[in-house]
Amino acid sequence: MRVLVTGGAGFIGSHICDRSLEKGWEVAVIDDLSSGRRENVPERAAFHQVDIRDRDAVFRVLREFRPDAISHQAAQASVAVSVREPVLDTEINVIGSLNLLDACVECGVKQVVFASTGGAIYGEVPDDQKADESTPPRPLSPYAVSKFAVENHLVCYQREHGLRSTVLRYANIFGPRQDPHGEAGVVAIFCNRLMAGESLQINAKRQSGDDGCIRDYTYVDDVAKANVTALAGEVSHGVMNIGSGVPTSTRALADALEAALGTSTGRTVADRRAGDIERSVLAADRFVEMFGPATSLESGISQTAAWFSNR
Repeated sequence: MRVLVTGGAGFIGSHICDRSLEKGWEVAVIDDLSSGRRENVPERAAFHQVDIRDRDAVFRVLREFRPDAISHQAAQASVAVSVREPVLDTEINVIGSLNLLDACVECGVKQVVFASTGGAIYGEVPDDQKADESTPPRPLSPYAVSKFAVENHLVCYQREHGLRSTVLRYANIFGPRQDPHGEAGVVAIFCNRLMAGESLQINAKRQSGDDGCIRDYTYVDDVAKANVTALAGEVSHGVMNIGSGVPTSTRALADALEAALGTSTGRTVADRRAGDIERSVLAADRFVEMFGPATSLESGISQTAAWFSNR
């Protein structure tokens, strides 16, 4: 099978490439390297430095490679950036995705797996609750709006063109290769700061000095496993949450990373970030039904800390 991974030089996309190659599939990557790294792309994967906003270039790659299935990971992935630059967010996440879907229709792609967001699309998840796939989306940031827009476009493309798709709604994903630069990826940011002897900043959930936002931190290998299974057409659900179902505050995450790295550098506090929701935790029943329990936070943190320590 021929598989194309958009954003394949990035954190999550490169892990999907690895798992796809392990299955003996032929893999190609589209990435503009705005946040991904060329060295993340496996040697056996063909690489095309293309911005998905470049419609002609996207069509050219698909016409040449003729993929059977596509894992669409390329995105503007920062909530804060989407609040500051909503037009940019829409151009990449919506228009770029439509360029790809139109090329899929022309080139006869059989399956699209779309990286959506469970961490943002459901909006505020009340205390003691978890958002499952039937929870009505309440996107509260331009980033969440753009992801939900593409989900709806996929429904239209399946109805009008027969393009099959699976939507994977990610929790807060972490693991090896995560980019510590920018505003996304708190685990990577904290790892780098701890190793540099710098203090960890706890952005407020509501008021400066609280324990920070509540998130569902999920290890990257669980995401890669779900993507490869969906690419093979073996996920029966049209929408699936990819999460652990375990709520963790920013302060508790900092504690876990300090323990894993054996160091403590102190804490600073900050106000709430624009666009942040207070609490996001996903119900992962569909994932567990297919794959068993998600990787525990402790195991994922241990593997991630070891990777950052050995870089």
